[in-house]
Amino acid sequence: MSAKAKSNRKQDRIRAVLPVRVRGTDASGNVFELLAHTLDLTPTGARLGAIRHELKPQDIVTVLFRKRRIEFIVMWTKQLAANEHQIGLRMQGQESDPWGLSAGHTGPRTVRAASAISAAV
Repeated sequence: MSAKAKSNRKQDRIRAVLPVRVRGTDASGNVFELLAHTLDLTPTGARLGAIRHELKPQDIVTVLFRKRRIEFIVMWTKQLAANEHQIGLRMQGQESDPWGLSAGHTGPRTVRAASAISAAV
């Protein structure tokens, strides 16, 4: 990614691989629910991997993480293989700290979730 694209970001990304459940309607109109994972997070968004359905920008998905249900709008999609996508999400509501991260962090950070699988679903 170019330095200019990074400078246009409003928030720093935190690299974090956390298991999540994603619900929505795909580009073909089929309702789905699947297990996926975050790749990086911001206080108001996320990049998800292991998405096995084609989505379009402006689609709405619900992400379940721990005991939270958070609605997001799909901002972008990237096809990695025939049936694998990454998606960029922006939170719809005003939920405070949806990922359980401290808001006062400074600089790049990596979150590791060794036992997060049981906490995600």
